[in-house]
Amino acid sequence: MKNATIETSVGVFVLIGIACIGYMTIKLGKMEIVGDNRYAVYARFESVAGLANGADVQMAGVSIGRVSTISLDQEKQVAVVTLEVKKDIRLTEDVIASIKTAGLIGDKYIMLTPGGSDVALKPGDTIIETESALDLEDLISKYAFDDI
Repeated sequence: MKNATIETSVGVFVLIGIACIGYMTIKLGKMEIVGDNRYAVYARFESVAGLANGADVQMAGVSIGRVSTISLDQEKQVAVVTLEVKKDIRLTEDVIASIKTAGLIGDKYIMLTPGGSDVALKPGDTIIETESALDLEDLISKYAFDDI
């Protein structure tokens, strides 16, 4: 009888541990299970050098979303970035999307600068004004070969 109590206690403890590991996996993986509290907008950039899926999307230094996909528009030869923005954030049609670097050699993220328009972007719309990432290698090579 004593062994059955110990085995039951260990079994319950293992189940609780597995549930905790599953919860942490979902939270740290930034996965959504119940409901979708984000909407997608697109931005086209000449260069997205260093930007990765899952990168932060910020406005005024506050995280408001993330980059979900980066693809190439074969026809226009530009990068198309899908931004997943929180539903309670209202972006206007004249918002500016810029690729920035966190720190001197840090990760790339997208900074959104609000505009003054009253017209809001709808899910699936494209941000028109974009600024590509500064390519440090290109800048150094221009300086080295006196193209500046």
